[in-house]
Amino acid sequence: MTDLLPQIDDIRSLEHKLQQQKAPHQRLILLDRLLAYYTYTNPQRAKVLLAEQSALIRTHPNADVELNFHLYSAIVENQLYNYSSSLNHFTELLGLVEECGDVKQQAEVYIDFAGTCINMQDMDQALFFLDKAGKLLRAFPDERLRARHTAREGFVQLHFANYSRAIELLIEADKQITEFGSYINLKDYHFLILIHTGLGTIYERNDDQEKSVEAYLKAVEMAEAMDMRSRLSWNYLNVGNGFMALNNLESAEYYFLKAIETHEDVNPYAKASALANVGYCQLQHKNYENALKLFKKAEAQFKGMSADALENFALIESWRGLAYGALGKTVQAEKHFTKALLFAEEASDYKRLSSIYKDMAGFFAHLGMYAKAYEHLLEHSKNAELYQQDVNERKRMELEVKYEAEKQHKEAELLRLQAAKLQLKALRAQMNPHFLFNALNSIQNYITSNESTNAAKYLARFAKLMRQSLEYSDLEVVSLEKEIAFLSDYLYINEKLRFEDRLSYTISVDDEIEEDITGVPTMIVQPYVENAIEHGLRNKESGKIKVEFSLHNEDTILCVVEDDGIGREKARLMHLNDGRYTNHRSRGTAITEQRLQLLYNSREKKVYVLTIDLKDEKTGEALGTRVEIKIPIIDIHMR
Repeated sequence: MTDLLPQIDDIRSLEHKLQQQKAPHQRLILLDRLLAYYTYTNPQRAKVLLAEQSALIRTHPNADVELNFHLYSAIVENQLYNYSSSLNHFTELLGLVEECGDVKQQAEVYIDFAGTCINMQDMDQALFFLDKAGKLLRAFPDERLRARHTAREGFVQLHFANYSRAIELLIEADKQITEFGSYINLKDYHFLILIHTGLGTIYERNDDQEKSVEAYLKAVEMAEAMDMRSRLSWNYLNVGNGFMALNNLESAEYYFLKAIETHEDVNPYAKASALANVGYCQLQHKNYENALKLFKKAEAQFKGMSADALENFALIESWRGLAYGALGKTVQAEKHFTKALLFAEEASDYKRLSSIYKDMAGFFAHLGMYAKAYEHLLEHSKNAELYQQDVNERKRMELEVKYEAEKQHKEAELLRLQAAKLQLKALRAQMNPHFLFNALNSIQNYITSNESTNAAKYLARFAKLMRQSLEYSDLEVVSLEKEIAFLSDYLYINEKLRFEDRLSYTISVDDEIEEDITGVPTMIVQPYVENAIEHGLRNKESGKIKVEFSLHNEDTILCVVEDDGIGREKARLMHLNDGRYTNHRSRGTAITEQRLQLLYNSREKKVYVLTIDLKDEKTGEALGTRVEIKIPIIDIHMR
């Protein structure tokens, strides 16, 4: 759980310090820092360090290090394809992080756990943990974790073959991460490699081989540049397959050989596949004897693997048939073609069966055995039709899955919106008690001082504000004119009763906006104005607030709330031990931002609530805070 991008010199220095350090507590810290690097670059080295760290934690407990130990262990085991072991570490980690971890740590663990669940094809669990992470990130936004969450969602959609949505999510995640610029860390690169691998897979399945190769190459370039080689053989294999599909055999063979020569990836499947594919390239180059040797090596490596064994053996046997046929060894060619058919039939692989029968038809036609060639051509057509039926059935099932997923997604969004409405109603019913107390206390003072005119004036204005607040709690949309009137009353009460004319304010509206017919979500700005008063100006002798409304585009209003207060950092320090203000702020702005996000999501638009710390360019002294809120324009139902 680090935000730093270590340099190789730093790692060498840490390794040297580890060799010299004898104190257990210091070794634990050094191990933790090294593991932040090796977890993503060298899982084998990470396992060695994790073994020592495990022993040290038992004798020298350290809660933070133990959290990281289980997280790094889970990620390392996931990268080494030991998914059950990864699951065990995540299970242990969940108890720890939910008991003593902060919100950011919890969200990170949920997102990473979802990755292992996806690899284990357990989509229900993956969605469960992504939902938990999503809820935390809506309440406590974190851009880095949001990007990783988006990437995981993309892989879930890839699994469900919802390729259009998967592409949208993966591209969005890539954009979110790359916007960090120089602040991209090692784990971000880990996700970027995953993202481009996922994009390559989608393009490959959509038969867009050029885009597929481009995406896979990006993943390879990043993995090589960051020395993240734990799954590099897969990336090389993917690039090679793409070039082979483009009939660029020279480039394909280059990347297949790189996959074979990579030692950091412990999974033998990619290397066995690469061996077989190099054999196919040699077959196309008419180096038949060399091709046969490579097929033999690949077959030996595939033996003992459960994954796709039948399909791979069918492919190798069919290629052997072609090689022996080209060498004029017809008996051996027919024998291997027949074995290929048996493997493909056992796997119910109609696509492969269709291909084998087509090759056999050509083989028999070349021998002048036209009756057999015709029979095999008929079998080719029959299996091609069965394969197409399979494809159509899968597409039908995929559409059903997409429909159900989209339906559940919309239902979940509606439920979240309804929940936010209920929360907001509760919030509207209880404005900041500090504000209410001061206002009523000031009115009481006017009454006891026999200033009946002022008392009546301010009481009427205060009553109007309370009435508006109660009325608006039943509305979701009001005109901008009414929203501004509410803000004006709220600021007026603060100016006269709380700050005794020490607060000044202005509210301005761009001439392009027709505020009487422009609809906005109810009380959307008030929490930010209240926040400016409570955290920026409350402890100042005097202050100023500016509220400006301008037209951002035809669908959006940009509202700017700016104060000349003490600044966020100083306010945070002053209010650290005063829960009244902190809690109210988190409820008000968090719910408002959630409402905005939901409103924009329903219209497929992106939302921004940007907070800017205003500082003196020369001294760095705080000059106040500026909040920019993009508010959706909503139709008003006229009566």
